[in-house]
Amino acid sequence: MYLCYLDESGTGQVLNPAVIDSVPVMVIGGFTVPESQVKALAWDFIALKKKFRPELRKRPTLSQVVHHEIKGETVRKCFRRPGRNQRRMAHGFLDHLLTILEQRDCTVMARIWVKQDGVSNDDAAMYASAVTALCANFEHYLAERSGSGIAVLDSRNPSDNIGNVHCVTTRKFSKGGDRMPHLPESPVFGHSNTHLGLQIADLLVSAVLAPAAAVTYAGDLTGNVHCHPKFAEVRDRHLPRIGKLQHRYQSPTGKWTGGIVVSDARGHQSAGKLFAPAATAPDTPLGFPAQTSPEDLATAASFPRTTTPAP
Repeated sequence: MYLCYLDESGTGQVLNPAVIDSVPVMVIGGFTVPESQVKALAWDFIALKKKFRPELRKRPTLSQVVHHEIKGETVRKCFRRPGRNQRRMAHGFLDHLLTILEQRDCTVMARIWVKQDGVSNDDAAMYASAVTALCANFEHYLAERSGSGIAVLDSRNPSDNIGNVHCVTTRKFSKGGDRMPHLPESPVFGHSNTHLGLQIADLLVSAVLAPAAAVTYAGDLTGNVHCHPKFAEVRDRHLPRIGKLQHRYQSPTGKWTGGIVVSDARGHQSAGKLFAPAATAPDTPLGFPAQTSPEDLATAASFPRTTTPAP
């Protein structure tokens, strides 16, 4: 049995270059983990939270530590702050998080949309098609291992939740046969303050993939808070490691797919731009700073896990 946790960052709202906080990308993604590693993953992450938020060590119950979230948005803000130490702390936290994923045999997957200026987008359709594609990626991953799995989505609201999984449900229970036989059920929903896996997915999507994609594909939006120049450090330092955690495979037509897929309607650039080697040596990590209180938009292009295709 395997678990897949998925979360999102950004919306399909129209991108307005004149508005400094207009969001240029929408990212839906997360990670998979073997059932045999779930408990160890959880305890690793709890220890990480306590390491970088020492006040959590004084919480009297485990449930309080789990309930306290270190949000990806908060980590992302650290990279925009002028203090170098705060950026180093945030990078150190993400370094440790990726080490946990590597040690617990996890894989990372995502769908990234880069929006065009002034173009209306179907938010619901974008999310639903991403969930369907990610579940198809998960299905292939499970089939290779002759295993089964459950996908857990961060709950939004009842009406959105229904639309987000409807495409998966119809693929599973249509008269034409089950197209995702290794998923015994359509994706289920959880709340991030009670699911450590969803907290990790939020950090991956909101603190790493979203800022890295924004600065890479929409860096020309001068002054936009989502395209801060320091986000290039996030991409250069952490995306090479994430690239090695992808589950990549060839479709029946021979096309490589899976892992992190980018649909760039703005500049029609490939996902390869996300995985450039780090430009500088990483800083020594410190601690974590105090936390303050449809269809693809363009032809999808993705980047191989390795330079040599797997057989």
